[in-house]
Amino acid sequence: MALGQLDVRPRLVAIQVGDNPASRIYLRNKVRACDEVGVDSEVHHLEAGCSQAALLAMLESLNRNARVHGILLQLPLPEALDAGWILQAIAPEKDVDGLTWASLGALIAGHPVFEPCTPRGVIMLLEREGIVMDGRDAVVVGRSVIVGKPMALMLMARGATVTICHSRTRDLAKHTRGADILVAATGRAGLITGDMVKPGAAVIDVGINRLPDGKLAGDVDFTAVSAVAGCITPVPGGVGPMTIAMVIANTVLAAERSVPARKA
Repeated sequence: MALGQLDVRPRLVAIQVGDNPASRIYLRNKVRACDEVGVDSEVHHLEAGCSQAALLAMLESLNRNARVHGILLQLPLPEALDAGWILQAIAPEKDVDGLTWASLGALIAGHPVFEPCTPRGVIMLLEREGIVMDGRDAVVVGRSVIVGKPMALMLMARGATVTICHSRTRDLAKHTRGADILVAATGRAGLITGDMVKPGAAVIDVGINRLPDGKLAGDVDFTAVSAVAGCITPVPGGVGPMTIAMVIANTVLAAERSVPARKA
């Protein structure tokens, strides 16, 4: 039965601590996207100097609220707050970002509860373009918990042979030139150049960097690489919208899963 017939409207609540301009824009885009598809959303703003106890208390209140299906803690947090620890206060059934240890552990075990949104968006892009992952060589440049590590796991789950590269990797180009699928997620503008890409490869640029002139650029030299790659995502306008779409998809999934408990 559809959620509307059960009088259940998916609801996403995001928390921003401080006033990071990039986070503010990102959250504004999420709220707009939620409005467009009929998902309720709200953003709670806390001062940069708020205590860890205050943030944890807000998360606990949202955990107990049956009308809230998804909770999103916007990163980065101010340095005084331990983001890795605070994330664990989000109830696993409301962790629509897929970043708690419970969610990541389930992903490692091959039984994901919520797949992290940016990697999930990348997978959907590949699937929609008809890019075969099974049996292909994939390289992920970046090893963050938010993108790199879960991205590798999700590609492996779909049959790809995955290499993870990072700042300590020697001869990065040697690895990237062998990739049928190349995912760049380092936060270093223009790191991947045309001579580092296998002809015909699928190149996914997750990086987003602000240049001195104020323009946004990815980790991939788009002009040079697009002449070599079989397909490539732009920055902005590529992976970013997919991340937002996956946050919404996970929120709807969380709402669907909440129905039996609420009707019991």
